[in-house]
Amino acid sequence: MKNAVITGFGQGLSEFLARRLLDRGYRVTGLSRGGRGLAESPSGFLALACDVGEPKAVSEAFDRIHAEQGPTTLLIHNAAQLLLDDFMQTTPQQFESVWRTACLGGMLCTQAALPNMLEGGAGTLLFTGATASVKAGEKSAAFASAKFGLRGLAQALARQYGKQGIHVIHTVIDGVIWGERAERVFKMDPKRCMDAEAIADAYLHLIDQPPSCWTHEIDLRPNVATF
Repeated sequence: MKNAVITGFGQGLSEFLARRLLDRGYRVTGLSRGGRGLAESPSGFLALACDVGEPKAVSEAFDRIHAEQGPTTLLIHNAAQLLLDDFMQTTPQQFESVWRTACLGGMLCTQAALPNMLEGGAGTLLFTGATASVKAGEKSAAFASAKFGLRGLAQALARQYGKQGIHVIHTVIDGVIWGERAERVFKMDPKRCMDAEAIADAYLHLIDQPPSCWTHEIDLRPNVATF
């Protein structure tokens, strides 16, 4: 049985991924601080409240996942906190919180999921990065530090576990995904944004790759982007 865990679960990319994976016969668990799920609560889907930056919460969540859903074969780490602020106004608590969600959360969830994958001789770890994973802009000290760290984690895992059948992927989402935040907070034109459903399709292509031709890192952006 294929069993996927998606962190940072919510509307948009995570929801499209969950529906696509359910259609493919996966069991899917969505982890988020609020325990957000899918409206119709489809068979095979489990929503759990979990702060992925807290070791005890992650351990308890994966214990329940493995008891109810089965061994994890796919982990998609989407959880992130976007903090854009003047460096001198950023508090240590804010800096740590952003790091715990993205970087420590990726480490904790991987440690919880990886033993299942190694035992089965196959599995996929997919980490969602951002422009800030490779280019730190002004006011992005906390966010970029966390995303740089997550990218480093992905590289280390790929080099250590690739030969054991674990496909480790890091995606650079070089743009704003269209949705409520893009419209309300950033006042973005949808034509300049990324489509969450299209990103989900790209993720599925990566997940489907055979071991003879794996992508480790890929950048995705809208055609109108300057890069």
